[in-house]
Amino acid sequence: MVGGDGGLFADRLRVRDRYTPDADVVLVQGDCLGLLGELPDGAVELVVSSPPYNLHKAYERAAGLEEYREAFGPVIRELVRVLSPAGSLCWQVGNYVKDAEIVPLDIIFYPLFKEQGLRLRNRIVWHFEHGLHASRRFSGRYETLLWFTRGDTYTFNLDAVRVPAKYPGKRHFKGAKYGQPSGNPLGKNPSDVWPIVAGDWEAGVWEIPNVKANHPEKTSHPCQFPVELVERCVLALTNEGDRVLDPFAGVGSALLAALRHRRRAIGCEKEAEYVAIARQRIAALEAGTLRYRPLGKPIHVPSGRERVAQIPLEWRAPTTDADADT
Repeated sequence: MVGGDGGLFADRLRVRDRYTPDADVVLVQGDCLGLLGELPDGAVELVVSSPPYNLHKAYERAAGLEEYREAFGPVIRELVRVLSPAGSLCWQVGNYVKDAEIVPLDIIFYPLFKEQGLRLRNRIVWHFEHGLHASRRFSGRYETLLWFTRGDTYTFNLDAVRVPAKYPGKRHFKGAKYGQPSGNPLGKNPSDVWPIVAGDWEAGVWEIPNVKANHPEKTSHPCQFPVELVERCVLALTNEGDRVLDPFAGVGSALLAALRHRRRAIGCEKEAEYVAIARQRIAALEAGTLRYRPLGKPIHVPSGRERVAQIPLEWRAPTTDADADT
């Protein structure tokens, strides 16, 4: 059970289908503007989401891009209203691709948040090694997460998300600290490039851009993002008991990341199928049976012995008699 050791959520999770101040989880089916309208000003400490990449095939004509952009205006205004003065907003997007031309969606969204007075702290690159292959351009292997704050005073718990240093034995080579360790005993800052998420496929292991194949978190959602991606935001940008909001909750990955670390979760999703899956996953988390990829799990490096890591026989150059004699 979540919080079974007597901390926050020591009893059963209080799951509600509309906002109430005492709820541990608010999960609403419907348009997010309806839920946002019920939230008080400054009610949440973190907004984290991956929004829909298009609305009604908005990119199919030149005017569609502006239509797509303007559709988010009312939502973003409400998100800023419900964000606490010391709160953060993390907006994860990729590129829209059509006829080998890309539209970086972070470029589309940045002005909308800037117009509302938010301040960009990092443009975080989520890097992955595998995904769809391109033939008319370089294959895309990253998405971006824009981290905004509402003001200059904001929660940032760096120690909670430090990663192991590559060279922990480095020392200062001059000055007053000469000879002393130059790093931090808790690890290093993870920087603004996050190489995370691995999953299994056939006999080998590969890094993937989103949750699919045999990833332990896979559901029927086609664009599901991993719990691990949100956990770092939750740990660094909130404290226990804070509220985390995902206005486009999908199958609840952001809600699970919040609950795993004793934060309260609020989400909204239009599709009834995904809401049902999110509820099932929340129940599995509470029961201790949720399957997920642990935060910070090392990314697997193939040894070369795996079948999928070996060069196919069809690609190998034929052996000649001369080669055999050498």
